[in-house]
Amino acid sequence: MDLIKTKKVKLRAKRVFLKKGTCSHAFFYILNREFGHPKPHEERAIDPLAGGILQQGYQCGMLWGASMAVGAESFRRHKDVSKAIGLAIKATQHIMKSFNDRTKCIECEDFTKTDFKNKWSFAKYMFSGKFLSCYKLAENWAPEAIKAAHEGLELDQNDSSQQAISCASEVVRKMGGSEEEMVMVAGFAGGLGLSGSGCGALSASIWKTILELVKKESWKYSMSDPNSEKIIQNFFQETDYKMECNDICGMFFKTIDEHSEFIKNGGCNKLIDILANN
Repeated sequence: MDLIKTKKVKLRAKRVFLKKGTCSHAFFYILNREFGHPKPHEERAIDPLAGGILQQGYQCGMLWGASMAVGAESFRRHKDVSKAIGLAIKATQHIMKSFNDRTKCIECEDFTKTDFKNKWSFAKYMFSGKFLSCYKLAENWAPEAIKAAHEGLELDQNDSSQQAISCASEVVRKMGGSEEEMVMVAGFAGGLGLSGSGCGALSASIWKTILELVKKESWKYSMSDPNSEKIIQNFFQETDYKMECNDICGMFFKTIDEHSEFIKNGGCNKLIDILANN
């Protein structure tokens, strides 16, 4: 990416972040337009994933937004849904590596040093100017995110021996979602790119629930959205207040095949059903 284009991307990233209000929305928006396919409803519905899934401090919202954008582009490139799902997961992993190379972490709380659920911690974040670090990160990472997205979508998939399945896609499928919506969230698998962090199936359930409300024009973003809070409370009851994929599943998934086999054999079946029926 040449210097002039890089400067334009950086400027646009800051402006979009300020206008849209959340990092998750901003990066879904930016990458969708990079690929030439805006999705305003879907972009609005990702707002609750900012702050690391309902301000819980897990994966940065920029990663959730970028993952959904490469998922949408993967669907456009592949008629085979399984291949599209596999590519979305791989592209998400590539994007996460780019993000980690810049920040040395993937978690919102690790980067911001803020507990957004604690009003004093949040006030300190706002009034100390720490929030500017997020805008600066968005500015600096945006060109790298675009580059990583393009690279990730060109990755070879010949190392997979079976049909790719994503826990997040299964949630959306059971919620009546389209194949495109299933692939959009596919990269959430195994705690976003198989990272083992905050549950991707939970994030998919939140996004799809809010998307239907956005389409009906009956939802507006707030930091204490009752629809999302109901989903996460049901989730916590089932998982005994565990949030991270590796804690819930009792393992890290090393490959897409390993994750696919786990889901195919009934792994997280009950949790997926609960998340699909909120």
